[in-house]
Amino acid sequence: MIEYKYDKAIQAENLLSLYSDVGWTAYTSNLPQLQRAVAASRLVISAWEQDELIGLIRVVGDGETIAYIQDVLVKAAWQNKGIGKELMRRVFEEVKHIRQVVLITDAGEANRNVENWYTHVGFKRFEDIGVQGFARFNSPDS
Repeated sequence: MIEYKYDKAIQAENLLSLYSDVGWTAYTSNLPQLQRAVAASRLVISAWEQDELIGLIRVVGDGETIAYIQDVLVKAAWQNKGIGKELMRRVFEEVKHIRQVVLITDAGEANRNVENWYTHVGFKRFEDIGVQGFARFNSPDS
């Protein structure tokens, strides 16, 4: 039975296992930084099967006017079982008083299924709602 926890204190080895499983090496290359980021998030909801972390969603923002879904991930063996949808449902419940809920993901063919999933759970593409998005990525050396 899957248990959902609202807890930011997640051990490094659990985070490493989850983020590695989905190939997010930009996060796993600096595990202490990932732990600090999770701990500093506004909201973290995780999915567990016994002692195994199988999914996680985390939100950053001001808690009043904007909520930014930073990460949503589910281990490959557990995908397509409703875990991501349940994580998203729980976040939407927690941020229902907030006007803007934003999520940005990588574009491209490799993420086409993910993009379709985001629209399935209620997100709209920026161009479909008349907004623009901008980003700046700083190199780790700057």
